[in-house]
Amino acid sequence: MTCPVSPKLDFGGTTPYEDYVHASVLHGLQQQWSDDPREMSFLVITQVMELYFGLLCFEWRHAQGELRADDVRAAVRTLRRSELHMQALNAAWRPIARMTPAEFNSFRDALGEGSGFQSGRYREVEFLLGEKSRSLLVPHRAVPSQHDALEALLHEPSLYDDVLALLHRRGKPIPADVLTRDVSRGYEPNAEVEAVWADIYRDGPQDLLELGEALTDIAEEFTRWRHDHLLATRRSMGAKTGTGGSAGVAWLEKRAQRSVFPELWTARSHV
Repeated sequence: MTCPVSPKLDFGGTTPYEDYVHASVLHGLQQQWSDDPREMSFLVITQVMELYFGLLCFEWRHAQGELRADDVRAAVRTLRRSELHMQALNAAWRPIARMTPAEFNSFRDALGEGSGFQSGRYREVEFLLGEKSRSLLVPHRAVPSQHDALEALLHEPSLYDDVLALLHRRGKPIPADVLTRDVSRGYEPNAEVEAVWADIYRDGPQDLLELGEALTDIAEEFTRWRHDHLLATRRSMGAKTGTGGSAGVAWLEKRAQRSVFPELWTARSHV
């Protein structure tokens, strides 16, 4: 039996590719509010970032299920995959970071009070990484369905909470007050958790060591995301007030100083 040399061209209307990807819907979502061609670049890149935020949330929720099932190796594979997504997400900053202040100003007014700080999906990313604060729900009150979803997520364990629960089930001495803490509050470093990670890095087991490294890679990429956001903002608008009325660079500098999964960094000093 010979294989056809040419692809099928006529599908009698739509195509299987369009039905699966919905490319025409995606390409119809770019609505410029100014005449400046640079706004299209900014808009598409921002929408790509939003898609990656959603993908990361999907992957980390999947990893949480694997951790709860005590399938560490599957969770590590999922986390490693998400790290590659984060690398692609971070690369999206490059075109924005190359805009001069004049170029950004040419369409900035079209944003009005719009700001990435108002992104519900990005807020999910932060909450899943343990960066929680009830005050961060305030920008989402105008969208009740989004606010309700984030309110529920605020009270659910973060990815790191599930990791610590797994370490406890594996016989590691995670303190009871860490396991029973109010998960709606941001995670704070704990010396006993630090000691557990130091012990894992000294003596294993290998699957928990790989879990620690996968989490560290994610934390590193998230730190890079925040740092690149800071640099892009500083380069395009200096110290001016942010588009959403925030302190702009000063706010981003404060956020960039925070580390997720903190004991994975400090434990290395004791190995």
